[in-house]
Amino acid sequence: METGTLFGWAFGDPARENDGGYLSGLEKEALENATETAKARGVSVVPGSEVFTSLSAHDSLVELDNAPGKLVVRCTVHVEGPGAGKLHAEGPMNG
Repeated sequence: METGTLFGWAFGDPARENDGGYLSGLEKEALENATETAKARGVSVVPGSEVFTSLSAHDSLVELDNAPGKLVVRCTVHVEGPGAGKLHAEGPMNG
C-alpha cells in the first residue's frame, strides 16, 4: 500500500502555550485538520502516526507574523491509500 505524509494545523494564544490542557486541545484540533485534509485527498491517516510540533513567535526562527494568534501547532501524520505516495509534508505545505 502506498504511504505519504501530510500536515494539519491549529492556531492559538501564545500567552497559554504553557497550559498543558490548552495545548492538548490544539494538538487535537491539528490532528483533526490533518485527518480532514487526508479525507479530502482520498487517503486515510495511519493511526498513532501523529507527531506534534509547537511554534511560538518568541522562541522560533520561523516567521509567524501572518499566523493567527502566533502560536502554531503542527501535526505531521502518515497517510495511506491510493495516491498517498505522492503526498509529502514539506516546509509549511502539503505537496
